[in-house]
Amino acid sequence: MTTTADKHVPGAAVPPEGPELLSATGTPQGVRALDPDRLPQLAAEIRALLVRTVTATGGHLGAGLGVVELTIALHRVFESPRDVLLFDTGHQTYPHKVLTGRAAGFEALRQTGGLSGYPSRAESEHDWIENSHASTALAYADGLAKAFHCTGQTDRRVVAVIGDGAMTGGLALEALNNLGGSAAGRAPIIVLNDNSRSYDPTVGALAAQLARLRGGEEAMCGRNLFTDLGFRYLGPIDGHDIAATEAVLHRAVALGRPVVVHVVTEKGRGYGPAEADSDDRMHACGIIDPATGRPLGAAKPSWTSVFGAEIAALGAERQDLVALTAAMRLPVGLGTFSARFPERVFDSGIAEQHAVASAAGLAMGGLHPVVCLYATFLNRAYDQVLMDVALHRLPVTFVLDRAGITGPDGASHHGLWDLAMLSRVPGLRLAAPRDPARLRALLREAVDVADGPTALRFPKESAGPDLDALATLDGLDILHRTPHADLDVLLVAIGTTATACLEAARTLDGLGVGVTVTDPRWVAPVNPALGHLVARHRLAVTVEDGLADGGIGTLLAQHCTRTAVTTPVHTVGLPTAFLTHGERTDQLRDAGLSGPALAETVQTLLGARMPPFAESPRSGHPPQRAVPGRRA
Repeated sequence: MTTTADKHVPGAAVPPEGPELLSATGTPQGVRALDPDRLPQLAAEIRALLVRTVTATGGHLGAGLGVVELTIALHRVFESPRDVLLFDTGHQTYPHKVLTGRAAGFEALRQTGGLSGYPSRAESEHDWIENSHASTALAYADGLAKAFHCTGQTDRRVVAVIGDGAMTGGLALEALNNLGGSAAGRAPIIVLNDNSRSYDPTVGALAAQLARLRGGEEAMCGRNLFTDLGFRYLGPIDGHDIAATEAVLHRAVALGRPVVVHVVTEKGRGYGPAEADSDDRMHACGIIDPATGRPLGAAKPSWTSVFGAEIAALGAERQDLVALTAAMRLPVGLGTFSARFPERVFDSGIAEQHAVASAAGLAMGGLHPVVCLYATFLNRAYDQVLMDVALHRLPVTFVLDRAGITGPDGASHHGLWDLAMLSRVPGLRLAAPRDPARLRALLREAVDVADGPTALRFPKESAGPDLDALATLDGLDILHRTPHADLDVLLVAIGTTATACLEAARTLDGLGVGVTVTDPRWVAPVNPALGHLVARHRLAVTVEDGLADGGIGTLLAQHCTRTAVTTPVHTVGLPTAFLTHGERTDQLRDAGLSGPALAETVQTLLGARMPPFAESPRSGHPPQRAVPGRRA
């Protein structure tokens, strides 16, 4: 495998000759019309644009830098959008966005109203799927190719570009099983983008197979995993050599049968700080200095770092504690733990279902597994949580990072569903820490549970100061009580919404409203003491950065109905919708989850919609009332 492309882009800004080609060839037609000897300059201009803009806004940098030449070749061989280009995962699409008329949008990448950090059907006809959850593109490609065949569109091609990390997911392997038997003339082309890593280095038998193919060991005999599944295998090809990549793609089209094109690329290609970053090759970055790759501004402790320190401390105390991750060892805070206890960390690759089911087996064997995932990715393994862990009442702890609103990552990454889903799992105990001290305490409590699963969730943001309780009542932390006032409203703070609840309480105090703020700590199942506390107030409002419909507020209202507590329970939470990308604070405010918005909600409920306390019915439970602009 030879390399003909220049490896490094000089500097971190626009190349000396300026972005002349990019402005003239910002469409697939323009790319196809370009003379081949101008393509290296085009690649350099794309890299310079990505480095300049992504370091200023934050985003996924390394993956895009690694597929610049591959994306140019794809757009020269195939005619998007008539030919379908699918990228798995979606953070590979930055160069694709540039070449389909969206270069200017990178100035506002991932910002409110700006360009999405993933494929977006609303942005462009060239984006077919919005797949930022990995391992899905091969199944999409299977369906699209069959649809074109059934409708007589035999001149349209379907190409799925899948990273080697995404190939470890179960759905990708299921798709390979089906695609290998596809009839001639309707099989999509699979481009395997092999850079030896997803977020962390790719693990498992597939990684070993690809390493042998890259080394030429299995190419000699002409047989490998893909040929055994019915594919024609072409490769390995240097994915940074545009001419060679174009040639092999033309061969794949001419074959007219199931084919895997194996291209080898380098994550972070052409950007020195990324190439020197052996941990993740600048997979995702915040706002950084483009010259050095170092963060701008003082770094604040994150929830992830607080968890990482505590799980490492627990690991030293308990030999039965093991940790699992799905290709995200460092992003979920397991760096220190894995350095100290490498034999007690298990990486499943991008395979959350396997991670959770394997955790069940570890628990059956007498260990206490801690499964560390982003909240949004737990959705993929819900059946395993329910039927493999909870049904067997196994002591598995789930730690869910990036719960609630995640901000710039958008619809696929917001962790909106975990409270609603997990609160319905029989026997599972769910905690939402409000501050670092509670995260450390609740994690310790969780891993001490031996008769069923537990879960903790925390957001993607800097960890704030500790919010100590005024008192503890039967497991409930009381954070605020209005002195010498009636018990008008109980604000039930779920996790980090405690900060907004306390701000609202201070405002309401000044208006003569009696407020109690409580943090249940363990939010599901409902602590009976919380129902008793609700009964002492005119109104209860749960505040949660998860779905308002079906979340903790719904659970509490149902508990009150069963126990004849007549105080109305209202929920302020997130809408049942796919929320777009934007600033986390703005999105929380828009959902009514800021201090001023909560104070306004309580005033509306107490002033316009609530009967005097003495006149409240003492039997039955009045229906939950809707609040304008909020979820009731």
